[in-house]
Amino acid sequence: MQRRELLKLGLGAGVSAALSTTFGSQAWAQAPFLTAPVLPAAPRRLALHNLHTGESFDEAYWDGGRYVPDAVEAVNRVLRDYRTGDVHTMDPRLLDVLHQVHGKIGADRPFQVISGYRSPKTNAMLHERSGQVASHSLHMDGMAIDVRVEGVALDHLHKAALDLGQGGVGFYPTSNFVHMDVGRVRRWNGA
Repeated sequence: MQRRELLKLGLGAGVSAALSTTFGSQAWAQAPFLTAPVLPAAPRRLALHNLHTGESFDEAYWDGGRYVPDAVEAVNRVLRDYRTGDVHTMDPRLLDVLHQVHGKIGADRPFQVISGYRSPKTNAMLHERSGQVASHSLHMDGMAIDVRVEGVALDHLHKAALDLGQGGVGFYPTSNFVHMDVGRVRRWNGA
């Protein structure tokens, strides 16, 4: 059993003390049979389809322990403000939230994007039209997205996002989307 597995089981402290006494503290730290191999993390893939532009993204945005610059740039283009054409850097944590939610819902369909980045001009216009749009929405900072997934019940998508316990999650059943962001943890229902 490797050291990390022992620690997970709560056995690490006792075993560590026993092995340190037996082998000395240096030998314990360097014991080859007790060190875990460093394995590369699996790539993180994301599938998005922008309902307003028809553009899609479907590839790994994180691989080899880092975000893939070309893929992240492609995501930024797909999630741009379709009204103005403005492109903004999306917060990579938002991509990670989407990746985790997609894994929870077990769907093989892409996220249908209703709103990604919003320019200040677009956000001001939407705020004037609707009391449901914040005057300084996290969409303006590339930290929020409104999505749905074809074939997945909206309440199931909403629950999966809430279960992560990360950022804000808004449920908009009439408008047929779930809002997710990487701001402070909060939840609300809209129309």
